[in-house]
Amino acid sequence: MKRSPRADAGSPKNKPDDHEASPPGLAARLGPGLITGAADDDPGGIATYSQAGAEFRYSLVWSLFLTWPLMVGIQMLSARVGWATGNGLARNIDKMCPRWLTVSLIGLLVVANTINIAADLAAMGEAIKLLLGGPQPLYVLGFGALCVGTQIWFSYEQTVRVLKWLTLGLFAYVAVTLSVGVPWKTAALEALQPWSFLPAGTTLKSYAAMVVAVLGTTISPYLFFWQASQEVEEEKAEGRATLMARRGATREEIVARKVDVGVGTFFSNAVMFFIILTTALTLHGRGPAHLETSRDVAQALEPLAGHRATLLYTVGLVGTGALAIPTLAGSAAYAFAELFGWREGMDERYRGAPAFYAVLVASLAAGAAMDFANVNVVSALYWSAVINGLLAPFLLVGILVVASDARVMQGQVSSRLGRVVVGLTAVTMFAAGAALFVP
Repeated sequence: MKRSPRADAGSPKNKPDDHEASPPGLAARLGPGLITGAADDDPGGIATYSQAGAEFRYSLVWSLFLTWPLMVGIQMLSARVGWATGNGLARNIDKMCPRWLTVSLIGLLVVANTINIAADLAAMGEAIKLLLGGPQPLYVLGFGALCVGTQIWFSYEQTVRVLKWLTLGLFAYVAVTLSVGVPWKTAALEALQPWSFLPAGTTLKSYAAMVVAVLGTTISPYLFFWQASQEVEEEKAEGRATLMARRGATREEIVARKVDVGVGTFFSNAVMFFIILTTALTLHGRGPAHLETSRDVAQALEPLAGHRATLLYTVGLVGTGALAIPTLAGSAAYAFAELFGWREGMDERYRGAPAFYAVLVASLAAGAAMDFANVNVVSALYWSAVINGLLAPFLLVGILVVASDARVMQGQVSSRLGRVVVGLTAVTMFAAGAALFVP
């Protein structure tokens, strides 16, 4: 049963109780930022990071020093839009851009999310088949039905609690790394001087393509929408039912969000670090040069690191898939609901927000159906990354415009540093997208 709203719903944020309450502990401060960061390490991300380690060994470890600050800046800007305006990204971008452009961007987001869902479900099904045997399609249907059920019947608070626990699955990759043993001095040297240790035969184009793939996997558009929408959900969960009550934020809330986003993005990049280290050590020069699926990675680890490493890797993949799929479907549903003014939210009953849940279920159903149409998972992941890579900079410009408008942001515009970081990210991703069309 969905929980009922608090009796003080609609009370303003700057009520005295907000300042008299004791500051929350770290666990209480972690929510949307942690979940968003962890969801970034989905099966598609795992496949990309594994390929980076298998093909280029430790020569891409440096990239996390680029992706972490970029993620912090973008996710914090998205969070700020959510709690400053009381609305999600889609509704705010629609205020600043032509309607046709906003609808086109949201449409591309949904297409990319659906392809991602299909690839993630397939990867999870393959992982379970590797461990237990049996028919992969049955596992795909089971995971899809589980994701639909939890999003329809769980309240926002219950959903967040489950997603927080699922983030623990990412520690499996830390355990795998520690179990195989890493030559830390060698890894550090290659990470600091990657150009001196590139494998023989590496071309600048192939190396640059992998850098773009890592960036595209890390900075995914659906995470922008999810972060902003979950900030709004957090405020609704605290009893701020009206738009007026949700607008703005206290100093304590801003600090809490910075902690949440900082920890979540650091966690995400730390996991990327450990995946690259593990596959660099176990697969580079020993396993297949090009990995087809995440299942291939798990199988390739077994002869070198033992069954325990394969088991931990597979558990982590299933856990991250179960975390990412609701995020993918949920971000699409929130975007459409905000754009067309539908009633939305995980605390709404299905009958109270039918269009919101219809988009959510349709995304999951379409993703599962793609797995029964013999769609190549690797190709699906590739085209999803391409769409995300082309879509992201346009959305970043939209976020930047919204976050810089004092009227829309209720006088709480983003910091200059945050805007510079997001602006540079947009320029970099525009350049990367243009490079795809260069002969």
